Amino acid sequence: MADLADGFIALPGGYGAFDELFEVVTWAQLGVHAKPIGLLDVRDYFATLIALVERAAHEGFVPPAQTALLLRAESPAELLDRLAAFQSTVKPAPSEPPPQR
Repeated sequence: MADLADGFIALPGGYGAFDELFEVVTWAQLGVHAKPIGLLDVRDYFATLIALVERAAHEGFVPPAQTALLLRAESPAELLDRLAAFQSTVKPAPSEPPPQR
């Protein structure tokens, strides 16, 4: 299903939502896809998650530029606009392994 998607949107939820969210974030980080990932931040639900990601970047666990992989907005219309304007800075993974030397 992820191959057919133009992007991903996470809604407030529990462990399953977090699992799915971080799976597509990890794929983006690894260059498996260059699709936008959005958080529909109803009542600041994702504020502490964003703070955690920013702390992970500050501590050196996440490359600072990759914090931009998560797009956040409070309204569906604003989030869709951000998803449409997204430009990935992560290089796609090669589809074939590099030749052996």
